[in-house]
Amino acid sequence: MLISTIRTLLAGGRLNIVSVLMQIAAVLFVIFCILPLHEYAHGLVAYKLGDPTAKNSGRLTLNPLASIDPIGALLILLFGFGYAKPVPVNPWFFKRPKLGMALVAFAGPFANVLAAIVGGIVYNLIVVIFGTMPFLLYVFLYYYIVINVSLAAFNLLPIPPLDGSKILAAVLPNSVVSKMYRYQQFFMIGLMMLLFTGILDIPLNYLRDAVYSFAMWIADLPFKLFGLV
Repeated sequence: MLISTIRTLLAGGRLNIVSVLMQIAAVLFVIFCILPLHEYAHGLVAYKLGDPTAKNSGRLTLNPLASIDPIGALLILLFGFGYAKPVPVNPWFFKRPKLGMALVAFAGPFANVLAAIVGGIVYNLIVVIFGTMPFLLYVFLYYYIVINVSLAAFNLLPIPPLDGSKILAAVLPNSVVSKMYRYQQFFMIGLMMLLFTGILDIPLNYLRDAVYSFAMWIADLPFKLFGLV
């Protein structure tokens, strides 16, 4: 994402350093505050469903040091898509393992959608209270919302080891699921290649637009009900 922003600004004959710096600030905020929330959501749902693995391993925490993966964080900075250290989950603690894993997997992207909704609510509140939006804050909130939406969309892709594959696994035969995760490392390599070549841009943009529209509809709803926006 940072790379695309710089390319766009350069193509226009200018490099707006303020936009770049605010985007970096938004990315860092997501990495240190929202990625831990994403992983915490996985661990919390697993714990509520009876799996103490995350709690016993010290991963039921919002401490960013427990969740940040350097390569995954770099990918978020450069492309807007990335990952954190996965929370350990043992599905055999669940009464219905496949359904439990699907719920645990969905909790992470859902946390990103909630974070985007909060960003939209904050934006609306500032506009309603002050009648305007400071440029720097606008840029920060814009990238904050877009990054969270992008992370949610990316993680919902049904490709191992992303969360979407665990949601899909809930409706697949066990034999297919077993083979899918047996070759997980190859799927990961293929996923990185698809990201770098831009082949995933069309499905990702479609999914991202859908998630963004939903999140902003929710963020705008209370203000529209009272005729504020």
